[in-house]
Amino acid sequence: MKYFFLFSFLIFSCLQSQAEEDQSKNDIGEIIVTAEFNEINPFNLPLSVSVLSSNDINQRNASHLEDMLFMTPNVNYSTGSSRGKFYQIRGIGERSEFSEPVNYSVGIVIDGIDFTGIALGASTFDIKQVEVLRGPQGTLYGANALAGLINMVSNDPTEVFYSELTGLISEYGGRNIGAVISGTSDNKFGYRVGIKNSKSNGYIDNIYLNKDDTNNLDETIAKAKFTKSVDNTELVLNIFYADIDNGYDTFSLDNTRETYSDEPGYDRQKTSASSFKFEKRLQNNNRIELLMSYANSDLEYAYDEDWSNTGICNNTSCDSSIYGFDWWYSSFDSFERDNKNHSIDIRYISDSEIFPWVIGVYNRDQDVNLIRQYTYLENNFKSSFDTKNSAIYGQIDTNINQKVKVTTGLRFEKRKADYIDNNGPAPEGFFCIAIYPRPESCLFNNRYSNSENFWGGKIAIQNQINKKTMIYALLSRGYKPGGVNIGGKVNQENLNYDSETMWNYEAGVKTSIMDNTLFIQASVFYQDRDDVQTKQSLIASIKSGIEGGECPCSFTDYIGNAASGSNQGLELEILWLITDRLEISSSLGILETEFKNFQSYSHIEADPSNGLAFDLSGRDQSHAPNYQFNFFLNYKINENIFINFNVESKDKFYFSDRHSAQSDSYTLLNFLIGYKLDSWEINVFGKNLTDEDYATRGFGSFGNDPRKFFVTEPYDQYASPRVIGVSGKKSF
Repeated sequence: MKYFFLFSFLIFSCLQSQAEEDQSKNDIGEIIVTAEFNEINPFNLPLSVSVLSSNDINQRNASHLEDMLFMTPNVNYSTGSSRGKFYQIRGIGERSEFSEPVNYSVGIVIDGIDFTGIALGASTFDIKQVEVLRGPQGTLYGANALAGLINMVSNDPTEVFYSELTGLISEYGGRNIGAVISGTSDNKFGYRVGIKNSKSNGYIDNIYLNKDDTNNLDETIAKAKFTKSVDNTELVLNIFYADIDNGYDTFSLDNTRETYSDEPGYDRQKTSASSFKFEKRLQNNNRIELLMSYANSDLEYAYDEDWSNTGICNNTSCDSSIYGFDWWYSSFDSFERDNKNHSIDIRYISDSEIFPWVIGVYNRDQDVNLIRQYTYLENNFKSSFDTKNSAIYGQIDTNINQKVKVTTGLRFEKRKADYIDNNGPAPEGFFCIAIYPRPESCLFNNRYSNSENFWGGKIAIQNQINKKTMIYALLSRGYKPGGVNIGGKVNQENLNYDSETMWNYEAGVKTSIMDNTLFIQASVFYQDRDDVQTKQSLIASIKSGIEGGECPCSFTDYIGNAASGSNQGLELEILWLITDRLEISSSLGILETEFKNFQSYSHIEADPSNGLAFDLSGRDQSHAPNYQFNFFLNYKINENIFINFNVESKDKFYFSDRHSAQSDSYTLLNFLIGYKLDSWEINVFGKNLTDEDYATRGFGSFGNDPRKFFVTEPYDQYASPRVIGVSGKKSF
């Protein structure tokens, strides 16, 4: 592997500078990964993992998961919505969701509740830490963690009564207010309850409507955690509620933050969720765990498809009253989903120091019902997607000697999927006359039922070279289920797509050196993917219905399989406690991805009518930047005042596998100045100080501007511009 020599040099340097000291003079506090079967320090965990603490969240003034991901190597996200709610780890992950049923590659878990697919509610409010586990988590989480897992853990109840009020004011109408109360009674009943509302006008000016809040944020998050200890029994109940009513009006025909929409869209979510954990400690360091979760979400997502209005052609070259033809069109697309999922996980765990092991059974049911209302559908599109996952898993740790340990995990999972919609292909021999718009009478039920068996797992070998340095080698296997595409325009042979599997080869080192003031985590990896699932689109003229015809256009998304692909790279994280007042941290992700033997017939440069595909072999996969870099400096001026400075840099990347439009590489500068006195804290912060325009979602295979007669051109969705604000906290 091309990174082998660099990685070997890093290990050699760490070992050469290793000081063999029994006592540490510095302490970064206890850091524990909770996503594993046993809570464990990340420096003892043989895989690539980042742990972001509540202090990291506060110092970066992060309000949502999307605000934290730049701190971790090789993690990216896609918007196409009011928030970054689609995530990629090491270049693998989904970028959007419309009508098609989606199987996700990156799992999102909040307090034991599965938030995969509903991550608009992934608020950082009252979060203790965020854990990012890179690589397939086939033993722990199975089908929804091919690329990795993001686990968010809320704060626990305090031992004494505690309460706090928080607030924020920033540019673009940003304001939020939150409150938390916490405590533990004499009979060991703990409670923590909080609520927060966040609002912003957003960063878009709608020229046509003369409004500056059509892309606004309005998010209310409420959560509660209750704990109870009785003898050898621990009970934990988490309750979560989200009411999100955000606007969605972000794509501009001019590629600016000025839009012309007459029907701005929206991005809404109402979620009621809970989780319950029962833990019973038995004799001989054994214990039983029962984990149950439930989430019910109503999701509404809509957008103005034409991004314009009825008067955009007035007195211009596309004005039909002057030139005798009409290039203008108007359409609105909305998606309403009812997403329910519940799971139960039962584990028997042995915490033996000699031979620790775990065995468990798992079951998860998810039901997703969709109603799509679209201007050019006579009747609503409806679908139902039901999945049931059942699994048995186990993990064993074998101590070869005092320094070497082998961890072996295995998971067998069965998944049954049932899907039906009212947009299936016409029966054989049935002839339907295509007119504009397409009549609903030509739509038939599309049914899919499938049962698949999967297996995943890992073998990890770790060597505790000395008290401060551990090296490891990891072989793991992940999987992702196959599925079904929406019928209608998709060819019969493309209605179903195959499951994807991946082997992950990884080696790493974790060490603390320089008198325990410099902490380093580094890893290299190579991932071999088979039957790579790729999202594609069929683009057809709205007027003629001809695929590849003149725009304005309609879109039919579908998922296909490339033959294979590979993802390889390096991940490095450093924390350096230079003095009691000065610390720096940094992360670097290097990523190289490619498709192998991938002939795409949906690429903009393909010619499917003549049987000519576009060869994507060797090209980078989408949303997979070649490098990501983060540098953070925190300096305490005195006991009350501190300042931190942050640099984030990311390479360009392709937006999609069906065209060649790319983001620009960028570097962002952020700062925060804080003042703490007793129970008061006030922060002045600035994000994106140089006011960089950088895109988090883009298109490049169609034209949507009637003023240019719908010529194909790229369109970008920009992230936030420069934002200055003040936040504060008062604790009681």
